[in-house]
Order: sequence, then structure tokens, then C-alpha cells
Amino acid sequence: MSLSIVYTRANLGVDAPLVTIEVHLSNGLPAFNLVGLPETTVKESRDRVRSAIINSDFEFPSKRITVNMAPADLPKGGSRFDLAIAIGIIAASEQLKRVDLNQYEFVGELALSGNLRPIQGALPMAFAASKSNRQLVLPKQNGDEASLVSAAQIIAANSLTEVYLHLCNKQKISAHIAKKTKPQPSSYGDMSDIVEQQHAKRALEIAAAGAHNILFFGPAGTGKSMLANRLLSIMPELDDESALTSASIRSISGDKICLSTWRNRAFRQPHHTSSAAALVGGGSYPKPGEISLAHKGILFLDELPEFGRHILDVLREPMETGVINISRAAQKVVYPADFQLVCAMNPSPTGDIDDQRANPDQVLRYLNRISGPFLDRIDLQVNVPRIDLSKALKIKHRGELGVSHSQASVHDIMQSGRQIETSEIVKCRVMAAQERQLKRQGKLNKSLSGKEIEQYCPLSETESLFLSKAMQSMNLSMRAYHRTMRVARTIADLECLERVNQRHLAEALSFRSFDRMLNELSE
Repeated sequence: MSLSIVYTRANLGVDAPLVTIEVHLSNGLPAFNLVGLPETTVKESRDRVRSAIINSDFEFPSKRITVNMAPADLPKGGSRFDLAIAIGIIAASEQLKRVDLNQYEFVGELALSGNLRPIQGALPMAFAASKSNRQLVLPKQNGDEASLVSAAQIIAANSLTEVYLHLCNKQKISAHIAKKTKPQPSSYGDMSDIVEQQHAKRALEIAAAGAHNILFFGPAGTGKSMLANRLLSIMPELDDESALTSASIRSISGDKICLSTWRNRAFRQPHHTSSAAALVGGGSYPKPGEISLAHKGILFLDELPEFGRHILDVLREPMETGVINISRAAQKVVYPADFQLVCAMNPSPTGDIDDQRANPDQVLRYLNRISGPFLDRIDLQVNVPRIDLSKALKIKHRGELGVSHSQASVHDIMQSGRQIETSEIVKCRVMAAQERQLKRQGKLNKSLSGKEIEQYCPLSETESLFLSKAMQSMNLSMRAYHRTMRVARTIADLECLERVNQRHLAEALSFRSFDRMLNELSE
């Protein structure tokens, strides 16, 4: 047989479209041609495949070899096609007989020795192969990652020779099953570690319950980053579909998938010098950016005004849609980007607006680095003031005596008549509130449209008048109105109430403090 057909997978966004490798051997001057829109990295596979076949004790045919990669209009890059091309050549030259290759898909890079090297994007390939009901043959190093898809049939091999022996039934490879590991929770601290800051902790709970974007602003050293890190500890665990999608994005980007932590929500903290391409994704051959790597997790932007204004404005569309479209001359890809934005910043270029080292004009110029439309997309704006230093030192002293910060804060807050809560307690309320939202409207409150807000957040005439006057006095936009209503709906859900009342509206408006500060400085 001078013609063979082998199946493999490409990468397009988080999808893994099927690629058919057709290998034809014909008489004529020896040649090795690749057709079907292969990129440079694929063309380089000719030398790798030839050496791998020879060094694996197979005969490389001295004929005219034509390898067609269909569909031709699908861009194909990377070294993942090496194994499929090699198997196709071996089959076309009749060194692999009476084997039904239709039940397999092959992916993997070949070393010159014939050994298999790991590839990027194995997880979405395994997911796609499971839907086609074919076995996926790939490098041993990708076996654990691919086997996260429970329905996939994974054959993990070390070399081209092992794959050949398996196909010939001479030395079968057992289906790869990932080792069972105990899940490790995210290590981002506990809510009980936070001293005072009751208003900020309340905002964190509301943000977690409704998946709202949140901005912390205040002097340096008040715990803004600490608050941001604690948000993960009160967020519910991911469902299977969301966890697999999040892990698939990391797989495409080349991040190592750890079996004990792959289900944890992502926490991404890009530096303020990051480019727009690093943040949203891109490049000549598109790769996911930080916003996609934070899918179903948290994107934390510290020192927010230090980010370029145009970079922040690029985030506006994915903040609304939950996806990012990247268009290039050769292809267009769509990556998921349903992240929860957490921002932190100082209210002044000097760090503290009360230190009188910057005049109001300088402060206003600094704050205006953040555009109004971007601010409108942040639901909760939280002022984080300095706490009583004597109390902080007292807690530090207790820690030095062998009492944990959590225990010390419990003691001090109980003394002041307040109750301290751990992340587990807060998470229970968050999960209950989210269950109410999903049961009522099938989505979390952050995703409510304007029409759905009117449906699920009806207001009385008195409540409407109260909100209207408040919005007018604070000079808030219509988008900010919708944000306020979504936050009020979440507050009502946390209290297990069906209707939004004036108290919920007042609390939601209290989380527009950054807008109030801007208005005061502008007057």
C-alpha cells in the first residue's frame, strides 16, 4: 500500500480540530514534501522524522514522499505532528501491516533518536479525541495531563518503537491512568488573618458571592494586597467543565499541569510593565494572555495607575463578554477570559493622599490615568484606611509569644465586641448566595443584563427615587447604575431576601467611594 491515512490534532484557541495526515509514496527522484499550509516548525519536522525512523531501525523509503495535511485552510504549527507523519510513512511503506489506524490519533514530537518529547496542548487534544471515540497516542510525559479527561483513552509511549510494537500487538501498552493524588487547596491565607477592615472584608464577601470586580484603594501598607489574596479562600470550587477549560488554557500556554492543584482557581498577578499582548494574548502565532490564564479565577492588578491607560482599556471588552478575540492575518482565535478583576492602588502618587506632599491637581492627574469607562466596569470601590497601629503591634507581640495571628485577632476583636470569621464560614454564605442566584436566573449576578436587572431587582417608587437622587449627586453613569443594582441584588441574596430594599441600595452605593473622591477633587 503506497497510501496511508493517519489522524492527529492541531490547536486553535482552546479547541483541537482534527487534522488528517495523508502520506503517498510514488516512484521518482527521492523527495519529502509537506503540503497543506504547514508553518516553518512543521516543515522542519522532515529532518526529525527521517532521522527518527532510521534510528528506530525502520527503513526510510527512497521514493517521492508527499505528506498532505488536511484541511488545507487550517494553519498548522508546532512539532506535535511528527509522530503522525512518521507512522504514516511507516504504514505507507508497508512496514506496518494489517493495522486499523482509524481508531487512533497520534500527537508528539520526535527526537532524532526516535524518542518522544512532550508537547503543549495535550489536554484539549485528549478532550477532542474522547468525543471522536478514538485512542490518543502521545508522549509519556503528557500522559497524566491527558488522562484528566476521564472519557479519553490514553496510550502514553516513550518512543516510536513502543508505538509500533503496540500497533502490531507485539507489546501492548496499557491505557494510561493518572496517579491518584490528594487535592491541595490554594495557599492564600484565611480571612481571619485580616485585622479590622470590616468594610473591606464585607466587600470581599459580596465580590465572591456575585463574582463582582473590585478595587481597593488606600495608603501604602494598609493590607490591600493581603485582602486580594484572601478572595480565593472564600470562592467556591470549580465544577468539572470550568476546571478542564482553565487547565486546557494553561496546557496550551505550556504551563505544567499539577495533578494535586489543577482544579484550583487561578490567581494571576501581572507586573505593571506588562505589554498589551502579554495581558490579553497575541503574537504572530496567538497565545493566551494573562486574562485567559485567569479564566474562572482572579486577575490581580496591583498599582493600577502604573499600567498604561491603553492597556487597561483593552480589558474593557473581555470584562463585559468573558472572551477575547485575537485576529491575525493567518487566523482568528477566541480564548475564554471570564476572570474576576481585583485591583489595588494608592490614592496619590506619593502613596497617601493625606500627607500633603502632592497638591490636588497632581492627585487628580494621577487618578485620571484610569479612564471613566474602565472604572464603570468595576462594581465595588473600597477605601482601605490605616488601622490602629497599637492594635497591630499588640497582635504582633502575641504572635511572638507563640499565639498565631488568627488567634490573636480573635482575642482582640472579641474584646471589642466583634466576631471574627474564618474563610470557611464566609464561603458557606457565599455558596448559599450563589445557589440562590443560579436557581433564580441561571447565572451569577455580575452577568445580569439591563433587562434582567429590571426583572429580578424590582424597586418601589420610594426606592427608585432614593437611588435616582444618589446617582445624580454622585454623577454616576448608566453603567454604574447597573453595577450598583447588581451589587444590591447580591447583598439581598447574602441575606436570603427575595427583594432588594433601600438598605441594600445604600450599602451598594457605599462601595462607590472612589467615584465620590474623584468628584470632590474635581470641584
